[in-house]
Amino acid sequence: MTLGAAPTLPALPSSLDAELRGAVAVLTLDRPAKRNALSDEMIGGIEAFFLGLPASVAAVVIAAAGDHFSAGLDLSEMSERSTFDGMVHSRMWHRVFELVESGPVPVVAALKGAVVGGGLELAAAAHIRVAERSTFYALPEGQRGIFVGGGAAVRVPRLMGTARMIDLILTGRRLDAEEGAAAGLSQYVVDDGTGREEALALAERIAQNAPQTNYAVVQALPRIAEANPREGYLMEAMMAAITQGTDDAKARMQAFLDGRAAKVTDR
Repeated sequence: MTLGAAPTLPALPSSLDAELRGAVAVLTLDRPAKRNALSDEMIGGIEAFFLGLPASVAAVVIAAAGDHFSAGLDLSEMSERSTFDGMVHSRMWHRVFELVESGPVPVVAALKGAVVGGGLELAAAAHIRVAERSTFYALPEGQRGIFVGGGAAVRVPRLMGTARMIDLILTGRRLDAEEGAAAGLSQYVVDDGTGREEALALAERIAQNAPQTNYAVVQALPRIAEANPREGYLMEAMMAAITQGTDDAKARMQAFLDGRAAKVTDR
């Protein structure tokens, strides 16, 4: 990007769409005729999107065209894959979804309709999930004769617990939006047709946070939660010191002390 030029997003395949809404970048899965089944081309495009985020972006929304977030892996691409190729393919998904989960900014996913298989794996890599009432979750790998390969074995148990995930895979059970929220798969349930705007509103609010705090939450908090408590306390103390030592934090704290900042009860 040249000096003074407006920020731009990388070129993406036609199955994806991206736009900038101020400090929020919106990535839309745009393959509605296939219920946004995730092809290798789309996974590569998601990687390019996150690697090419402009420095001005403070939060991301992942949304979807059509009636469904994503029905999962495009199974038509599996037919001729060898065992080794399958391993390499799974590791590609891991690499890309790691960019979602551990990238520089928070990610909000706007869910609706099918959030199935690989679609749930992508959603689980986001930090906040907003589910429309049409949303349903499933892991049909047990009925397909396969196993999860896009990170679900690690991320989904963190959200809903291992026993619930075992149930989904072994029985083919489907959870609706309310059941999914109760199980921990989303933080919000909203009316149909409002998920994208709700996710944008959350992302815009997040983008107003101090960047050092957002970065600490995305980068450090998951590692602290998984660490040995002794190590976790030390990492927490280090991140607290780093964030409060910034000029931005000092200015925000002074604004609060001066009565110029909103109190918790004001929102």
